[in-house]
Order: sequence, then C-alpha cells, then structure tokens
Amino acid sequence: MDKYNNRETIGKTTFWSTFFDKTKEGKSIFSYRMKRWVLVISIHLFFFLSFFIDLQMLEGTLSGSRFLGFHMIDPFMTIQMFLATYHLPINMIIGTVTILIVYLLLGGRSYCSWVCPYGILSEIGEKWHNTLVSKKIIKNRKFDHRVRHIFWVIFLVLSFTSGYLVFETFNVVGILSRMVAYGWSVALIWVVVVFTMEVFFSRRAWCTYICPIGTTYGYVGKVSALRIEWNDNCDHCMVCHDVCFENQVLEITKAKYDKQREEKNITKEYITGADCTLCGRCIDVCHEDALSFGFRLKGLV
Repeated sequence: MDKYNNRETIGKTTFWSTFFDKTKEGKSIFSYRMKRWVLVISIHLFFFLSFFIDLQMLEGTLSGSRFLGFHMIDPFMTIQMFLATYHLPINMIIGTVTILIVYLLLGGRSYCSWVCPYGILSEIGEKWHNTLVSKKIIKNRKFDHRVRHIFWVIFLVLSFTSGYLVFETFNVVGILSRMVAYGWSVALIWVVVVFTMEVFFSRRAWCTYICPIGTTYGYVGKVSALRIEWNDNCDHCMVCHDVCFENQVLEITKAKYDKQREEKNITKEYITGADCTLCGRCIDVCHEDALSFGFRLKGLV
C-alpha cells in the first residue's frame, strides 16, 4: 500500500497488496500484516516439524507446549484446569507464569495477531465479508464487544460445574493448533462453521465477541509494556478506525479530545485499551505516522 501518496487503506485496496508498504522514499517494505503472517506460519511450522521429525524445538500445541525445554501453558487453559479439577501440576504453574511474563512485556492480546492460527483465517474471512457488505449482498452486523466478558465467565462456570474443559470442544484455536501438529479431525467442521459465520454474518465475530483466550490476554495487555503510541501528527482522518476490528481502542484518535490535550500539553499517548491486539494495521495505514509501537518502560531504562 502506498499510504503517503494514495492514502490507500486495507478496505480500499487488493488483499495481497496489504502485505507490502511503500515508504516516503518509494521503497517497498513488508507491512505488519506480512510480518505477522510470517511469524504465525513459522510458529506452527515448528510445531509440525517437532512432531513429525522430532525436532524438539517447539513441542505441543498452543494450549500447552515446550520451547527448548521451557514449559508454556495458555493462562485460560490453566484457569479451566484448576476450576475443573481443583488441582494444578507444578509444570502448569511454571508454564503459565512464563507466558504471563512474556505477554506482560509484549502486549497481552498480541497473542491474537502474532501467534493465533485462526487469526489468519479470520483476516481472509474479514476481507470476503467486507467485499459482500460493499456490494450490499449482506449487512454489516455489530454487537456490544463487552459480551466477550460474559462468554469468559460462562466457559469458566461450565468447567467448574461439569469437571470438564468444556470450552476446548468449541475452541477453534485449539482445533487448528492440534490439526497442524497431529493431523486433521472431524472437529475441523466447527472451524468451517465459525469461519462461515464471520464471512456472512458478522465481521471477525469469534475474535471480537466470543474467544475467552483473547479476553484473558486482554486483561494482561491492559498493563503490558508494549503498546501502540499516538502522537499529535494525527489529522483525525479516522482511517485507522476503518481497518481496526476493535476500533473502540482508538477513541483517543478522535478530534474531540484535542482541547483536553492542549490544556494538559499532551503530545503523545499510549493506547491502553485491553482489546488492542497490536496487529499494526493502524500503523500500516497512517499517512501522518501518528501511530507506532511504543514501550512504556523505556523511560526506566
């Protein structure tokens, strides 16, 4: 995308062109979308190779794995396990603490954009959904994003009352991760159902309204060090809102807050909303370079 000369956005350009950006000097570089896709595919390639050729580098799945011998456990899996069994093995505690430390530094819901395999499918479905909406074949349906907290509680209550990890039956992330590592199963049909729902009913519905894994990482992300940083180059064009599927986190980019910032002499702010996935799409389309990645602890270094 050539955001400086054409003000192209993800919604107004071809899908494949969003994998490259042009600098002010006209040089082509990888966009954040390209970097994210490369990382997600690489992670799951390691899962695949570790199982099929015994690479022993990144073993397991996203629910529970070992990286070079270090345990890593998904925090929501750990909570489910404790509520279902009233017991936590020491390796789960160590693995969960490890993951929490990583995401306290690298930004909570960055998991959703930079690690989750369903994120790639969901972005493809999002493009198809937006195309159908623009052609007026379907309607664009939005709901209150806070419903995700209700689903988070529901799945934990089900684990507590049933003694089973109920969410894992519906977890499209886990299904895909296990498929990559161990081969496909009939559960893949459910992934297709969810994907179809996102294409024809509601844009990125699983990630926005349902997935308790992303919600858990969002709670961590609220206080994490790596965030998106806004500066006063912003001309309030709102292009970032168009490309962000969690655009409530970009509220501070609206012009109505300028007067408050001028009174307090604020020229930079961090976007601290728990729902931000740090996907970088807002950075990819900002023609004023008003958005960038920022590390909140840099003042202490």
